[in-house]
Amino acid sequence: MMCLHVRLSLSSFYLIGMKRNKNGGESPGSSHSNSGTETKAECNSNKDHLNEAERKEEPEFSQKKLTILKSHGYIIGQSIGNGSYATVKLAFSEKHQSNVAVKIVSKKQAPADYLRKFLPRELEVVKGLRHKNIIRFLQAIETTHRVYIIMEFAVNGNLLEIIRRELNIDETRAKKWFKQMSEAVEYCHKNGVTHRDIKCENLLIDGENNIKLTDFGFSRKMPQQKSFLSETFCGSYAYASPEILRGIPYHPVLADIWSMGVVLFAMVFGRLPFDDSNYNVLLKQVQKKVRFPKQPTVSTRCRALITQILAPYRVRIHMPGILDDPWLQEEVMRSASEPESDAEKSGSETVTSDTDAVPVQLITKDILKSAAGSTSKNATAASMGKECTDEDTGVTEAEESIQDTKGRETDSESSDQT
Repeated sequence: MMCLHVRLSLSSFYLIGMKRNKNGGESPGSSHSNSGTETKAECNSNKDHLNEAERKEEPEFSQKKLTILKSHGYIIGQSIGNGSYATVKLAFSEKHQSNVAVKIVSKKQAPADYLRKFLPRELEVVKGLRHKNIIRFLQAIETTHRVYIIMEFAVNGNLLEIIRRELNIDETRAKKWFKQMSEAVEYCHKNGVTHRDIKCENLLIDGENNIKLTDFGFSRKMPQQKSFLSETFCGSYAYASPEILRGIPYHPVLADIWSMGVVLFAMVFGRLPFDDSNYNVLLKQVQKKVRFPKQPTVSTRCRALITQILAPYRVRIHMPGILDDPWLQEEVMRSASEPESDAEKSGSETVTSDTDAVPVQLITKDILKSAAGSTSKNATAASMGKECTDEDTGVTEAEESIQDTKGRETDSESSDQT
């Protein structure tokens, strides 16, 4: 039986910290200072603001939840996202002196298969990932009725929001972000993990304007054998490879690479390459050579890389070829003479655990004011566990403008072997 779900991902709610213009629209940039330091007085002011937010909190967020999180050193602020069985809240970690995002999952309301299979799998995966371009997992707290997942907070929102604000990403920035995404995905693959839901919404931007891959809810660890194939449809139609859409066993590594190509296309052209409003049309489009719009102007080398990625799986470029591609190497050669930053010299950052200090961005008054405001319509529209029909999963006019895509899964594999 086909069962489609719309999931609530953390990335849908990293929408605060952005300036708003007089018309209420978002403009590029953050009102948050990226200096990484605050005075003791400023930190105390942040805590006071959060404590005030607690007193104004919605009734359903009970005192018991506050007590549990307080006992672990988290001062909880306003909700920054809600779904049918999860809430995401802004919080301040007293231990780390940094802002964090807390995803609160209700065991009572969450689907049984999510609690039994996908949530444990996600936690197992994120605990073992240590890369500077992957959002940091900090801690998981489980009680009788809830699971609390504490993650790094990315202040500059997600990639989809940036594309919508700026219409498209200039090629220099797109190259940087695509390279960072590629390195994060390559790291996952080398460690036996496939993401299976790579899309613009699941790529966050931190205070230093670096990409952070997030939302490993559909991820899985791969067996050792290279011939491993998956049969579960994961992710979003607009980012799904032809083999997934055809419903045939597929290699999840190559499926991740296809999704990366869709992201790159979306960045430089400001639209999705395929129209996912109609399944039959989509299936025909993905099996043909990708077509590029006339505007904006994109370099021949960038288009060539996209073409190699959005290709049939038998000839699709692999990760080493992507990282060695002339388009990406242009930037490497250009920046070779530039001095390395301290972060680059130290290599990949260590993923934080409950006992590690985490150098993430500190909360400021502007961020807290933004968090206390209304949530983005796109964020609040997301609903975990909502069953979808074909009518409400389509995205219209995908060729004209990039839209939100909803995570969906068809569970065609057997139980825990998926």
